[in-house]
Amino acid sequence: MANRLAGESSAYLRQHMHNPVDWHPWGEEALARARAERRPLLVSIGYSACHWCHVMERESFEDEQTAALMNAHFVCIKVDREERPDVDRLYMDALLRLQGHGGWPLTAFCRPDGSPFHAGTYYPPEPRHGLPSFRQVLEAVQRAFHEQRERVDQTAQQLLRVLAERPRGAATGTPASELLVSAARALMQGADRAHGGFGAAPKFPTPTQLEVLLAVQEIASPVATAARLPEAEAQDALNHLLLTCQEMSRRGCYDQLGGGFHRYCVDAHWGVPHFEKMLYDQGQLLRIYAELWRRRGGDELLWPVRETAAWLQREMCGAEGGLYASQDADSEGEEGRFYVWTPAEVQAVLGEPRGNAFCSAYAVTHGGNFEGRSVLWDLARGPRANFATERAELFAARAQRIAPDTDTKCLLGWNALAVSGLAHAGSVTGDGELLHFAVRVANFARERLRGENGRWFRVFAEGRAKVPAFLDDLAAWLAACLDLQRAGAGLHWLALALEVAGEIRQRFFDSAEGDFFLTAGDDDTLPHRPRGEPDGATPDAGGLAVLGLLRAAAISGRAELRSTAGQVLATHAAALQRAPSAFATLLRAAVWAERGLATAVIVGAEDDAQAQALATSARQLLAPEEAVLQVPPGAQPAGVDAELLAGRALQNGRPAAYLCRGATCSAPVTHPDELGALL
Repeated sequence: MANRLAGESSAYLRQHMHNPVDWHPWGEEALARARAERRPLLVSIGYSACHWCHVMERESFEDEQTAALMNAHFVCIKVDREERPDVDRLYMDALLRLQGHGGWPLTAFCRPDGSPFHAGTYYPPEPRHGLPSFRQVLEAVQRAFHEQRERVDQTAQQLLRVLAERPRGAATGTPASELLVSAARALMQGADRAHGGFGAAPKFPTPTQLEVLLAVQEIASPVATAARLPEAEAQDALNHLLLTCQEMSRRGCYDQLGGGFHRYCVDAHWGVPHFEKMLYDQGQLLRIYAELWRRRGGDELLWPVRETAAWLQREMCGAEGGLYASQDADSEGEEGRFYVWTPAEVQAVLGEPRGNAFCSAYAVTHGGNFEGRSVLWDLARGPRANFATERAELFAARAQRIAPDTDTKCLLGWNALAVSGLAHAGSVTGDGELLHFAVRVANFARERLRGENGRWFRVFAEGRAKVPAFLDDLAAWLAACLDLQRAGAGLHWLALALEVAGEIRQRFFDSAEGDFFLTAGDDDTLPHRPRGEPDGATPDAGGLAVLGLLRAAAISGRAELRSTAGQVLATHAAALQRAPSAFATLLRAAVWAERGLATAVIVGAEDDAQAQALATSARQLLAPEEAVLQVPPGAQPAGVDAELLAGRALQNGRPAAYLCRGATCSAPVTHPDELGALL
């Protein structure tokens, strides 16, 4: 029989609808039952592509005896962390305070009001490797709740007090550009010089860290001459970026047949991935590869962009235009089964001579590199056109296998990250199809994820929008709207960006704390108002919001946006100085606040070829955070600072470009080659 989760739209929740556990979705019904029955809550949090979440379900949640114990002593709640990052953040913060480490599946035990007093991650069905069994944990927690209630209450209250603490410490006034140099050096100290990336196994793409190495290449402080990374170090960092991108795309982190990046690799050399594919990785890595291509050129950086975009269109795009959240690691009950090959399987498709050549080029061996089979690694490292026919034939054969499940919910923030990546890639490469794809996805978000009251939703699933948007959604959506406008998709995206910026400031900023929160100020559903997740798989929401407000203020001249950004930077200044590499996104925002963002103002008709050439040149020359505005002569588009356009005119009847910081602009130039000299 199905439990309550059968009526949910979340793929992750529905995966548990036949468990014998009496699961509730997160909501008032479960909390009210816990209060009425004086039971503790058991909150289990995961996501549909999470391998160890599936393992714990098979071992514990499908076990009748374990389920009976859960049902007898707890009100059990199952949470999709991708739908409810607020719930996840609250209990992950508690877990980090209690255990010093986190992960999923996340298991939190709470008082009936939702305040946590104990938490852990995966628990085995039997004691193993120093871990108690899940049943032992259940029995110990329920005894403590009923027999040591005063201690439980004290722990919960103390946790809430600790979680509510604001950032502390006094800043010394070190220029942000110097902190950026320090962060880049700290990252390079941990650089894996042989394989790219940072540290040892497991190896993650870490886009926010890669962004630091990109930013340090061109940002120099006007107030601190020592804040520029010396040329040799800058070149070293750039070379490491190139090595990292090449190794990720040529080895197991990348799907050599279908395109798209896997979540991470279990080894240090990008060999064996944890096979799930997450949308947020694709959007960020599209931007990284495109931006590095802008600096270095070369097809080695372009083909992963094109193939990943093609995979998104082919397998991840819904009929309404939105992008799905993820593809699972498992199929046919095995992790990675869909993606791996044996020599016999390759030869059955390609024949013996071509099959042998492909196996040699792509590391397919009889012993395999993953549980007796082979993840494809491009050992030949030749032009991507090599073996293109063979890859296409193997891809067609692979399509006959049972594919991993796709989580078809669409999340505003993750779609926005993809829009930004696609828009930037289309902008700098001149690929109009990439920009068109970005606009299609953005139109989906604009049309399907906004309520009649103008408020945004986080989730679109099974034809309807639900769950109010959080700060991470709106911060990414603000960036996406600004990136679309910058890429030439139209000034109406700027108008929308300013609306989003206003909502971020009004609903997610607490002036008393001088900080952003993940949840809106009018949301009181949790016992504690969590801040956003720090930089990790996705950008820190607060840092991304600050950066977005600064970008919006540079174009619009709206002082209140700049002021709010400044207050948040001041609140975190001491923490930023102590560990700049830990706050990658906020650090980039701090540097731009210090330096000032440039805007290239192109005066010329929308369809004028010379004006378009000037705009294209500006997009290729300016940093991706800096703005490019193309406006008709004499126009005053809504939302654009009037001072930015004052006196900007054609030159002898020809389109002209002005480079502005604030209201101070350069002399006009009329040829794309002249723009470089202004920088």
